[in-house]
Order: sequence, then structure tokens, then C-alpha cells
Amino acid sequence: MSAVALTANASAEPGAPAWSSRFSALSPAQRMRLGVGLALMVALLAGALVLARTPDWRVLYTNLADKDGGAIVAQLAQMNIPYKYSEGGGAVLVPADKVHDVRLRLASQGLPKGSVAGYELTDNARFGMTQFQEKLSFQRALEGELTRSIQALGSVQSARVHLALPQQNGFFREQLKPSASVLLSLYPGRTLERNQVAGIVHLVASSVPELTPAAVSVVDDTGKLLSTVGEAGAGGAADAQQLAYTQQIEQQLTRRILDILEPVVGRQNVKAQVTADVDFSQTEATSEEHKPNLAAEVSAVRSQQTVETTGAAAAAAAPGGVPGATSNQPPGPASAPINGAAAPLTAGAGATAGAAARPPGRRESVTNYEVDKTVKTVRGATGQVRRLSAAVVVNYASVGDAQGKATPTALSAQQIEQMTALVRESIGYSKERGDSVNLMNAPFLVDVGTPAELPLWKRPELLDMVRGLAWPVALALLGVVVLFGFVRPGMKALASQRPAPVAPAQGAQLSALIADEPQRPALAGPQVERLPGTASSEVPEQARLEGARQMARQNPVAVANIVKTWVNGDAAATP
Repeated sequence: MSAVALTANASAEPGAPAWSSRFSALSPAQRMRLGVGLALMVALLAGALVLARTPDWRVLYTNLADKDGGAIVAQLAQMNIPYKYSEGGGAVLVPADKVHDVRLRLASQGLPKGSVAGYELTDNARFGMTQFQEKLSFQRALEGELTRSIQALGSVQSARVHLALPQQNGFFREQLKPSASVLLSLYPGRTLERNQVAGIVHLVASSVPELTPAAVSVVDDTGKLLSTVGEAGAGGAADAQQLAYTQQIEQQLTRRILDILEPVVGRQNVKAQVTADVDFSQTEATSEEHKPNLAAEVSAVRSQQTVETTGAAAAAAAPGGVPGATSNQPPGPASAPINGAAAPLTAGAGATAGAAARPPGRRESVTNYEVDKTVKTVRGATGQVRRLSAAVVVNYASVGDAQGKATPTALSAQQIEQMTALVRESIGYSKERGDSVNLMNAPFLVDVGTPAELPLWKRPELLDMVRGLAWPVALALLGVVVLFGFVRPGMKALASQRPAPVAPAQGAQLSALIADEPQRPALAGPQVERLPGTASSEVPEQARLEGARQMARQNPVAVANIVKTWVNGDAAATP
């Protein structure tokens, strides 16, 4: 083998990458770890790409009827917009960046129409409908419109309205009154206040003729009656409105006490409670009073009768005058004044002049006066305060000593009396009513603990951010674990498989062997497994050549470097 051929083979071998030889030199465990790491890295990259291309789904509509759901899905398929259903099919989901656009486009087409039908039922009236069918259609339309109005409330998720409209007939002596029932389904965690329930009741009652609020019942989806009918029961128990009115009075009076004392003792140095005894009983009293008899000049005359007779009564009673219809007329009514003197009697048309000139024989006068009477009806107002009780606690005053340290100090008796007077004036104290005010001066316990705040890990904004970053962060962490746990150790093991360094003596001996090879004949001799470290004179030439060839086969890179150095003349070979 010539030196030129050996040099050519050695120069061609180092030029090619030695990754295959290095990978072959790894142990089976290292090869498996490197392969698993590379496979996991490829899987992570593929998962990241898929996750990046997967859209973020948002709810388009929920609680859709089957008819509306089918129409919406058909329209989404026509618009080439991806969609999917939630668990149970209760909601239609679309990509988050297309929610508002899809809603506007569907709304322009009248979707969803809603499962509750209103007055549009009357648009499809058929020819030949009976009166009963017309009435039923109108009732369904009215129920649908009321349902839509109630569902417009923020806390109401769904509603059903049932109307009982009796048939009005003029032949019935007693006409039946209509009634209504409302079933509400609220959103989870929401409730209706009393004024909202009252608003629903009056909304339904005002929409149906002759329907009173007392005939409207409101029930929630748990079967609880939300509307109250009438006033307090027979037992006299106060209803919720009376309790709310009492609490409102107590809160207003408590606020007055705090407003008058906080500027004096400090904001957190006074506590007050007021208890109000309110009378909600309804009373009505009727009285009739009779005053003593008054004088005739100021009394009212109810009736007056005057009787006067003369000595010639028989002659006056005798008929006279011209017979006929005129003489048979009765005498006219008396024209005597009520409160004045009686007018003289005049003779009738048939009386004689002699009888009228005679003096009277008897005169009677009867006058009836009105009885003086006063009827008074008094109705007591409801919600009158019968008694007030106020309890006030004031903290010790902080007084600084010579060292500047604040020391709690009790208030003086004069200060306590002044504050008590302020409290009495602020709540409208009345001694006749039996009100009481008790003001106490005592030290407050200082709570050194900080106010409880919502933990950071429970805040909604942080939870939303964590949900959005969970998958990307998890993939990144998994990639780091795979990179440093599998790929990096394998690469380090692969990079560490470098050629073993050649001793200077062996390099010099190899150079001498290569240089002397053309002049030395090939000698037959035993095969030597390794290059001995003894002197060259003690080793046969054939054995040394065979050792050089074996070294070149085992470590071609080192041999090539030595030959390259020898050819370039960078370092002289040592024999």
C-alpha cells in the first residue's frame, strides 16, 4: 500500500460527516433515548401546529327550539361557516372571531324566530274558522306577547303565561272574572325582588280587560309562590311590605345618628342601632254628639203649624158662593213665614163678610226645631311610630401623652350628655311617646387583621388568562422537558464520540513505517494484534506494517490527521 493511496483515502474519510459512525458507537439505551426525544419533539411541533389552527369556539345561541336550530344550522352550512354543538345539543358554537358577524347576518334573515308566537298567529287566519277557534288564537297570541315581554327582564330565562278568559254572556247574572298564572324560570344565581314581581303582576293585569292584580299568580320553577294576594292574614302578622317599611325607618334614624356624631368622634368610633315600634293597625271611629238647646234665633226650624178659630166657626163652615167648579176649590196653602210672625187668616172665596169681621176665639202655633247632632268618623293612619329606642356606643377618645403616644381616654360626663342630647334631637325624641336613648362610652377592640380580599388565584380575570394560556404553556414546558431530558443527553453522547488521541511515539512510528514502506519488502510473518511500544529494531517489519494498517482501520480519522500533518509539513515526524 503506497503512501499516496493512504493519504487519498484518509483525506476522503474526514471530509464526510461522521454522525453515522458516532450514532453507531452509542449504547442501545442512548440510542433509544435519543430516538424517543426526537419523536416527542416532532409530536409536540405537530400538536402546536394543530392547536394554533384550531379555532376558539364561542356560543352563538342557546336554548333553541328544534325548528329554529335546524334553520340556523342550514343557514350556517350555506354560509360555509364551521359550527358544532355543545354537550347535549343545547347550544350552537361557532369560531370566536365570527360570532358577532354571524349573529348580525342571521338577524337580517329573521333568525332565530323564537318558539313563542305572538300576534303573528292572526296573520295566518284560515277561511271558515269558528268563533271558538278565533278566540283560542287570540288567547294564544296574547299569552305569547306577554311571555315575550316577561322574558325581556334580565333575570328571567324563560316564562310561560296561562290565561283563563271566561266566556262573557249577557244572560248570566254573575259574570266570571278572568285570571292568569305565570311560571318563571330564572337564571342560576338570580332572584326577583318584590317590586319586580309586582311589576310582572301589574303588567299581566293591565294587558287583559277586567283582570285584577289579585287574580294573577306568579310561580318560579321550584314551585315557590312569588306573588302575595291581599293583605296580612287573619292572625294579624305583618307582611313583607310592613317589615320593609319598619327597616327603612330604622335605617334612616341610624344614619342620622351617625351623621351627627361621626364628625365629632371619628368615622369608625361610633356605632348605633335604632328600634322602631310601628303601628300598622287600621282603626275607624264614629261618634254622634248632641249640643244643648239653642235659642230660637239660631235654631233651625224643621216644621211650623198654626191653628186659629173664631166665634162664628159654624157660619164660616157653611157653604156659600156661586155653585160650580170655582166654589168647590180647596183653599190655598198657608203662606206664613217660617221664622216670622204668622200672617192673618183670610176668608175663603165662599165666606161671608160678616164672619170675617168677627174677632178670633182661639189661636194655636206649633214650631218644631231641628235636633242639633254632630257625626264624626275618624280613621287612624297606618304606619305610625308608637315608640323609638336608640342604642349608641362611642369609642374612647385618643389623647397623646408627652412622648407623643396616643392613649385611649374616656369621655367626660358633660360630653356624654351633649352627645345624648344630639341623638335625641336627631331622631325626634318624644317623652310622651315613651322613647328611650342610651349612649355608652367604651373602648373598641382593634382588629389588626387586614380585610379579607379575594385571593389572586380566585380572581376571574386571572382564571380567564390561565385558561387561555394553559395549552401553549403546557406544550412549551413539555417541549423543554423533552429537549433537556431526551434530546440534549443523546446529542451530548453523540458529540462525545470523538477519535482517541494518538500518542506521539505511535504517531512518529506510524510516520516512519509509512515513509519506509516503499523501500522495505513484504515479509511473511505472524500477525500482530496491536502496535508494540518497543524499539523498531526488535519488531519485524511485517509486524509493524500490519500494526499500522490495523490502526488505520480502527481509527482512520487519527491516521488521516497524521498523514495530513506529515504531507503539509506542519510538524516533523519523530522516528
